[in-house]
Amino acid sequence: MVVAVDRGRWGCVLDNDPDRRVVAMRARELGRTPIVVGDQVDLVGDLSGKPDTLSRIVRVAERSTVLRRTADDTDPFERVVVANAQQLFIVVALADPPPRTGFVERAMVAAYAGGLQPILVLTKRDLVAESEFASAFDGLDLEILYAGVDDPIEPVIEILRNRLTALIGHSGVGKSTLVNRLVPDAYRAVGEVSGVGKGKHTSTQSVALPLPQGGWVIDTPGVRSFGLAHITPDDVIASFTDLADAIDDCPRGCTHLGPPADPECALDLLPGAERRVAAIRVLLTALNSNDAWQQHRSE
Repeated sequence: MVVAVDRGRWGCVLDNDPDRRVVAMRARELGRTPIVVGDQVDLVGDLSGKPDTLSRIVRVAERSTVLRRTADDTDPFERVVVANAQQLFIVVALADPPPRTGFVERAMVAAYAGGLQPILVLTKRDLVAESEFASAFDGLDLEILYAGVDDPIEPVIEILRNRLTALIGHSGVGKSTLVNRLVPDAYRAVGEVSGVGKGKHTSTQSVALPLPQGGWVIDTPGVRSFGLAHITPDDVIASFTDLADAIDDCPRGCTHLGPPADPECALDLLPGAERRVAAIRVLLTALNSNDAWQQHRSE
């Protein structure tokens, strides 16, 4: 598995010896095939992991899940952020910086479209007496965890155990603090984990870190942009098995937002699904509007 990428070199761990770190380059025959953290790859050459040795990546396995983004909602070029992660931790502070529902909604859209299970992780609960932020996502079956410095870490560890989980969030929300609680001394160990270059601080590089209790977390840089130009409304609905079949009866070009935009949307004919459909349409609205995200995005 690829655990780090730095300046044209990939740090990998071996399936049969996960404690051995191997540095690899991309084989010429792969051309410009993107290789990201989480990818499963085939290696040839020196696999000893000794200093100054180098192997070659000759094949990238088919991905089970993909977290993608574009630079903005008008950019047609997709960037693969993480491959094969089962879960996406959306890390949000309840204060400093203030939480934004638009960011969470757009991250959820990207997760659903890519096959990842989104989980909202709230930090800095010690700075606010009470918050109703989590209630904004009622009806979406979104699991919510509290992981501030005063919150117990055990519930988080249990959800991470034996899984590959990506973490995203604005700079300053406490993601680094959370990672260090999960992986003691994580940032000093970056160079050892990746074996690539000098092991840059994970605020500028994605890196996969092994959890002592089993599993991996992929720490990603603080979010600056999260475009969704590559995702359609149908991609979002397809992620909800209780609604996916219904849209087959929608007219061509339906955006599934309901009246007045889509007066014949088939989702409105589902018995007893009004609350569920309304919640999904919140995500679809976030997909179609980037104004709030651009205004409050992290710099």
